[in-house]
Amino acid sequence: MPLDIFTAIPVLENHRVLLRPVTEADYEHLLPYSLHEPEIWKYGLVTAAGEENLRNYISTALRNYQDKKEFPFIVYDKQAGRYAGSTRFYDIQQSWRTTQLGYTWYGKEFQRSGLNRHCKLLLLTYVFETWGLERCEFRADANNAPSVAAMKAIGCQEEGILRNHMPTPEGGRRNSIILSILKQEWESGVKERLLNKIR
Repeated sequence: MPLDIFTAIPVLENHRVLLRPVTEADYEHLLPYSLHEPEIWKYGLVTAAGEENLRNYISTALRNYQDKKEFPFIVYDKQAGRYAGSTRFYDIQQSWRTTQLGYTWYGKEFQRSGLNRHCKLLLLTYVFETWGLERCEFRADANNAPSVAAMKAIGCQEEGILRNHMPTPEGGRRNSIILSILKQEWESGVKERLLNKIR
């Protein structure tokens, strides 16, 4: 693994999807979702619904990238010819060789379209085969059944629940489910199963 994984800015792509670093100009690409599909962030701890929230969402992601905390991507669906959403690596712990993958959202028409599997294949390949990390962690609201099912479908193993873990925008608190994929799991079958699903 490089001493500083932030020295290279990845652009990841295959025949279906392109993932590139978010820029301030991407506000215009993501604004339609922010204005017309605010329910995308129903279970999120950080919302991008509404113009001001979207600007804050992007500026925070870029600031965290500059601080070497996160790698935010915008997702472009080549099949549809449209920008579809966003995702990012965060809580990157180089000395522990771990990261979290999350803040993932797609517009409604891209959900359950197969796009997510293509994104995760590219992202996880980068995590385990380019960065050489040992663990990729995923978290979600335990009540967000579609998100949890999507994570399990790509090969994530459930580890447990953090009870009453974090405050929600509505003022309550959520239970967070933790899932993960380990490097040896990726190498011993998770990658191949994901490739087969895409084929």
